[in-house]
Parts: sequence; C-alpha cells; structure tokens
Amino acid sequence: MTEHETHDLVIIGAGPAALTAAVYTTREDIETLLIEKGVVGGLAAITEWVDNYPGFAKGISGMELASELQAQAERFGAKIRLAEVTGIAEEGGLKKLSTTEGDLYAKAVLIATGTDYKKIGVPGEQEFYGHGVHYCATCDGALYRGKRLVVVGGGNSAVQEGLFLTKFATHIDLLVRSELKASDVLLRELEKNDKITVHLGTTTDAIIGENGQVTQVAGTQNGQKVTFETDGVFVFVGLKPNTAFLQAANAAMLDEQGFVKSDANLQTAMPGVFVAGDVHQNSTMQIASAVGEGATAALKIRGYLESL
Repeated sequence: MTEHETHDLVIIGAGPAALTAAVYTTREDIETLLIEKGVVGGLAAITEWVDNYPGFAKGISGMELASELQAQAERFGAKIRLAEVTGIAEEGGLKKLSTTEGDLYAKAVLIATGTDYKKIGVPGEQEFYGHGVHYCATCDGALYRGKRLVVVGGGNSAVQEGLFLTKFATHIDLLVRSELKASDVLLRELEKNDKITVHLGTTTDAIIGENGQVTQVAGTQNGQKVTFETDGVFVFVGLKPNTAFLQAANAAMLDEQGFVKSDANLQTAMPGVFVAGDVHQNSTMQIASAVGEGATAALKIRGYLESL
C-alpha cells in the first residue's frame, strides 16, 4: 500500500449486503474496494442451504449464492482485499481506515461487517475450540459421521443445524436452556426426527474432555446435575455484531448491543459512513433484507458522493 491510498468507496465486509452494494456502486462508476477479514460471502457462504431467497424455487447452497454475488460484483469492477479494519476516523475531509495491511483513505465508507456466532462462555469451550467445539454445522458436521453430538441452543439456528447434523451423527442431545423458540415448520421437522432428544430447562455448565478431545458435557436440568456423553459440541445461541473495531473511538455509532445505528438514509453518526446488513441496528438477520439494504445504501452513497 502507498501512504495515501485513496478510494471513492471502501466497503468493510464482503457478505451479501456488501457485495450487493458493490454491484450497484461499480455500475455507477464509483470505484469500490471491499475489505474482508474472513470468508467472502460472510455467514451466508457457510450456510448449507438457503431455501427462502427469492428467485431460487428449489433453493441454493449458501456457498454457490455467495460465489455468484462475488462474481457479479467483480464483473463490474469491484476489488476485494483480504485484511482486517482496526479503526476508522475522519482526516482531511476523508475517512481514514486503519487496517492490518496499513492505512488507506476513502471518500465514503460502508460498514457491512455482519455478525459472528455468540459463545456460551463455559469452561472447556475455548480449550476445545476446533477439537470438539464448533459453531458451523456445514463446516464441521461431516467430521462426526457415526458419532454422538450435543447441540446447544433452542432457536431456529439450533434446530435447523441440529437437523442437518443428523445426516452424520447417530444421535444428538439438544440442550435448551429454557424452551424451544424455533419456527413451527422446524418444530414439526424436529418432532419427526428420532435421532434428536430434546432436553428442556437444561443449562450447559462445562465441556469436558481428555487427550485434547471432547468426551462429555456437564449441565444442570431442573436443579439436578446431568452429564451427556458426546464426541463433539455444536453451539448455536445467537449472533453478535462484528463491531469490535468501532467499540472505543466510534462508540456514538453503536447501540447498547454493539449494532451500528443510522438515520433514515443508512448514514451513521460519522458523515459519509453508512451501514447495511446484519450489523445494522434492528436487522432481521435475513439474506434477502441484507441484499435490499446493500442496494439502498449504494444509492444513498451515490447521492452523498455527488454532494461533495
């Protein structure tokens, strides 16, 4: 990078909202760079199957959808760079972005960093991460063919991913802290699947293992200590916004949960910095709505750049 590398628009993230915005901005001849620290396509890319995205009557794999979005954005001239943004500030009428590859500047910025999986914060979770503790069924489910699993959570993600894991596991214990909160469609599927045993009112207290591999989950059910023999644990207890790079210097942009706030034009508390997708306050956490916000943000950004 040069010392004063400058772009018309820098998009932080490369998920569905970001890629859609890039399709719109590049077609408007707005020079656009996307910076992604993880997987292009975001959580959509590691979702096994997407059944509710309009236009795909038979559904589409998350990876294929992400790949098509990337190819479309790149066809119009969008550039994608793998790096991590660590800070953003105003400087000389531009937005200065600090990244792991050096500083760069932009006339406008779109924050579309999405969300990440929440952790449960119990002993053994961090110790056995990647060695028996997982957060992505599509990524790691095949490792447990013919084995037992514990799935933690009671919402749509936990039930949907648990059902997917029955393709590989011989049995799954679903540990639900209070009650199931999944949709009726998923609950009906759950009732029909004899590979899953649901344990309501059950907390996950510790993940136990030996020789570097998970062997048990310790919990509490109705005041009684319980243990579940298992070969692995999959945790699905919600999502958190990817806004660590904003927490200190840009706290005015965030709500109490760390999601990015905006006005009706999707502009944040810092002029010229916009937001779209799952990281946006009150997001519905749906690919279709993220794509819609990405398109809207692109049009608002065009208006902002024209006003400069």
